[in-house]
Order: sequence, then structure tokens, then C-alpha cells
Amino acid sequence: MSEILSINNISKSYGKIHAVEQVSLSIHNGEVYGILGPNGSGKTTTLGIILDVLKADSGTFNWFGKAPDKFTRKKIGSLLETPNFYPYLSARQNLGIACKVKQVPESEIDRVLAIVNLTQRANSKFKTYSLGMKQRLALASALLGNPDVLVLDEPTNGLDPQGIAEVRTIIKDLVAQGKTIIMASHILDEVEKICSHVAVLKSGKLLTYGPIQAVLNKQEQVYVAAEDMGLLKAVLGQIDGVSGIKESSNKIYLMLAQGKDSAYLNKALFEKGIVVKELGVQKPDLEANFLELVK
Repeated sequence: MSEILSINNISKSYGKIHAVEQVSLSIHNGEVYGILGPNGSGKTTTLGIILDVLKADSGTFNWFGKAPDKFTRKKIGSLLETPNFYPYLSARQNLGIACKVKQVPESEIDRVLAIVNLTQRANSKFKTYSLGMKQRLALASALLGNPDVLVLDEPTNGLDPQGIAEVRTIIKDLVAQGKTIIMASHILDEVEKICSHVAVLKSGKLLTYGPIQAVLNKQEQVYVAAEDMGLLKAVLGQIDGVSGIKESSNKIYLMLAQGKDSAYLNKALFEKGIVVKELGVQKPDLEANFLELVK
């Protein structure tokens, strides 16, 4: 998988405040990379630096294996701030202005309006749009020129549940088309539902990064109980694919390797003479895992 973005020890301070401190990341083609952290953690500053909106105090970054230039910039669409369009112009007219700025043909307008499901409101004035529609129009503007990468800062911030679902669907569709998405958010639920990878920031420092399953421990836990808990625990240690065995509150909790489920475990125990009296799956508490990380 080819590397799209390499960030190498970037730092940025505002006086005595370290907004970003020695952050390094590597993002590859086709990934949906969430930059997750509380407000003030350095997410927006990091995105601003990689988009050349802000200048880092130190460190470097490369796009597509080389230092950024005007040609690589055309491969990147971005949404960094609250949508900023002319209120008395229509969506089509606003995108026409964006086409001139980006030097892309106006034939792009119909394509991007269709992607964000605004074709029917193309000639409506921007001031008549709901907040969710304004955000979708901003995404349409970012998609002009058909960039390979989208960099989005809090794309669902302030939206109602319907607006959040609409933006989420658009992002998932873009990923299915092969786009690489880099998305900053402080909303754990959104990152979990959209992202394949995540980096967690706190006070400008990178706490951890990697596939979201590993970073936030998304793997489900299986719990099991039997009449003879000591024998059960001993036998579990002999079963292929069982790991992380812990006993708590008259139950034994464990992890199963990929491809193995609770039915597999029940059959394996029965074959070893253990009849379970309780067997179930406990969903991971992602919020607790995240709060533990940033505590």
C-alpha cells in the first residue's frame, strides 16, 4: 500500500503553548485516518500544517513521497473551517466561483452536486440551506477537481443526527471509490463508524496511533462460566485461539482469535468435557478505552 502522507516530528507553538509537539505519522492509500482528541489537542493545527495554511516551527511532511508543491496540492481537497459561501448566490454560482479559484472546469459542478445529493437544490440561495446542506456544499467544493485525498476538520461538528448521517454516508461512499480520507474529530462515535485507522492527540502530543481495532481495543470479549471454574480456566488455556484469560465476578473473560466465535468455544469446551452454564459476548467499551488513553 503506497504512502500518501508522511509527517516527521512536526512542532508548532504559540508563545508558551505547545499546540503540536514532535508529531510523526504515516498515512497510506485508501485509509480513513481519524485524528482524534479532546478540544485543544492539536488536531486542527496538525491539519493546518499539512495543508500549508500554517507554518510548522520544526519538522517536515511529504505528500505522495515528495515535498509539497502546487501539483501535489491539486490532488488534495480540504474542508478546514465553517463553510464560507456568498449567502445571496445559489449553490451552483458559489461552486462556479470555487471552480475559477481552483482552475477546474465548471462541468465539475454537476458531478460534485450529485455526490452530495444537492442537485435538486442547485439553484437555491445558500442562505436558504440548512446547516447540514451547507456542510454538504462545502464537501462538494472540496471535491472539485476530483482529488485523491480529502482532509476534513470536524466534518460533522454542530450537525443534527440527520445531518451527521448524511455526511457519514458521503464519506463512506468516497472511501468505496478509493479516496483517502484524513479526518479530525473529537467525537469518538463518528471516528469509530468511519475510520480504519486513528491517531490520538492530547495537548499537542501523539499518545498512540494505528488500526482503530488495536488502538481502541474494539475486539469483543467472550465470557464463560461453569460449575468447576478452576477446571474451566485450565481447559481454556489449552484451546487454540483463546487469549487474555481473566477471571472476575464468577466469570472468565477472554479474547478469541479472528475467525473463531463463541460457538467454536462452546464446541471445544464440550469436547473436553466442560458443560458451560453461561456463555456470552461483551461489547467493548470504546469510550472507557478512549478516556483511559487521554486521562
